[in-house]
Amino acid sequence: MALLEVRDLTVEFPTTDGLVKAVRGVSFEVDSGETLGIVGESGSGKTVCTLSLIGLAGGGRRGGQALFRGQDLLTMSADELRAVRGAGIAAIFQDPLSSLHPLYRVGWQIVEMIRSHEDVSKAVARKRAIDLLGLVGIPQPARRVDDYPHQFSGGMRQRAMIAMALALNPDLVIADEPTTALDATVQAQVIDLMVRLQKEFHSGLIMITHDLGVVADIADRVLVMYAGKAVETAELDDVFYHPHHPYTKGLLESIPGASGTRGKLRPIPGSPPSLIRLPSGCSFHPRCRYVMDRCLTDEPPLMDVGAAHRSACWLPATLSGLAEGTEAQRMKVAEAARSEDTPVAEGES
Repeated sequence: MALLEVRDLTVEFPTTDGLVKAVRGVSFEVDSGETLGIVGESGSGKTVCTLSLIGLAGGGRRGGQALFRGQDLLTMSADELRAVRGAGIAAIFQDPLSSLHPLYRVGWQIVEMIRSHEDVSKAVARKRAIDLLGLVGIPQPARRVDDYPHQFSGGMRQRAMIAMALALNPDLVIADEPTTALDATVQAQVIDLMVRLQKEFHSGLIMITHDLGVVADIADRVLVMYAGKAVETAELDDVFYHPHHPYTKGLLESIPGASGTRGKLRPIPGSPPSLIRLPSGCSFHPRCRYVMDRCLTDEPPLMDVGAAHRSACWLPATLSGLAEGTEAQRMKVAEAARSEDTPVAEGES
């Protein structure tokens, strides 16, 4: 049994304008020591999909099943979920400045997290906090443990959040766009740190991002989401070298230099649909250059298109949008996607 098994997850939010279908029947697995990259534009449902598992998605109506170490997260009480958060599943958020309390010292916040789950003294917890800050590369941790969040740089705040996430040695870490607010150099350092610590702690990792460069660097498998639905899932190399779904292909083509040739970028036309008023058939058909009559009426399920490769598209043949797969080619994609000047496809932010 996998560490985390999610089956047919749905998350809906009733509003005065209608029912927001934020997540629509998403399934995936994550095992210990494995990294799953969840990719999609802003509003694709990737953050809601994962944070809803630990009760941090704003009270949406959840359905389906999410087995963590054999127990269903979706049926747990608030107290049971609170016990899982931090000790079993930890989260690293996009903006560490808003995640860390500005009025409390960084070390105090780590100490309180440790003591809320474990019966240890303040002195023991403080020693662990100092060790954790040193582990994530914060210089002079014995001194910086008493600093406030505003005294840390953006990269150091994110390192402190990683330290807090690892404080209780969780089995699974959910990282919600942890490098978005960082410049390219610091971003690379944080990614390298996360890769190193994951190997050391042997935890599972879910990396939520719209940055394909991050995915190329860190993921073992990739789940591509669009309009609340999983549209493609495969091993990392299959997604980069043999993308099947037109949306995945469009994401890759919007990266300058990813194909290894010079030329005009091909951004994805249009914008993502409203999650209240979804199009009929395939949700991507209004933006798809391969659209067929069937796409307008029938919503495609995830179908096998290769070994451990599934795509929600009626196209019968694999769309290979990149050159033959080589390690050098994937590194070129990672470099191009990490560029500070990389434009994003329409609808991304």
